Amino acid sequence: MRLALHEPDIPQNAGTLIRLGACLGVPVDIIEPCGFPWSDRDLKRAAMDYGALAEVTRHDSWAHFTAARPAGARLVLLTTKAHQSFVDFSFAPTDILLVGRESAGVPEAVHRAADARLLIPMRPPARSLNMAVAAAMVLSEALRQTAGFPAAAR
Repeated sequence: MRLALHEPDIPQNAGTLIRLGACLGVPVDIIEPCGFPWSDRDLKRAAMDYGALAEVTRHDSWAHFTAARPAGARLVLLTTKAHQSFVDFSFAPTDILLVGRESAGVPEAVHRAADARLLIPMRPPARSLNMAVAAAMVLSEALRQTAGFPAAAR
C-alpha cells in the first residue's frame, strides 16, 4: 500500500499525511510541483519529528511518478467526481491511493490513468472533506481490508 499526493497546495496537509505514513508504515509519494517550497516550516511542523521515520519519494512530475509506479500496482484515485464509494471497494495490498491538489483535484489525464475512482459518501449539501482527512479515512479502510496495519497496533 502506498499513498500519493498529486501536486499538493497546503504544506500542513502534506506534513500530516507524511506523519500518517510514518506512523502506519505506508510509503508516501509526492508528485510535484507542490504549491509550497519543500523546506516550508509548516510542512515540517505538521510532520513533526516523524519526517525521518517516513518513507517519502518525491517525483518531479506525473510522468516520473507513472514511470516509477510498480508493475501491477493499481492507482486508486479519491475524487468527488467518482460514483463508487470507498466502502464498497475491495482494496489490494499493492494499491496506490492518490489524492489530488486541494484547490483543483487532478487533471483529466490523471482521472483517465486511474484504475479506480472512489468517493467518500456524505450528506448534501456537503461537497468534500479536507484532503488529509479523506486520505486517512480511505487508507484506514484499505489497511483494515488487507491486514496492513502495523503489528504493534493490532
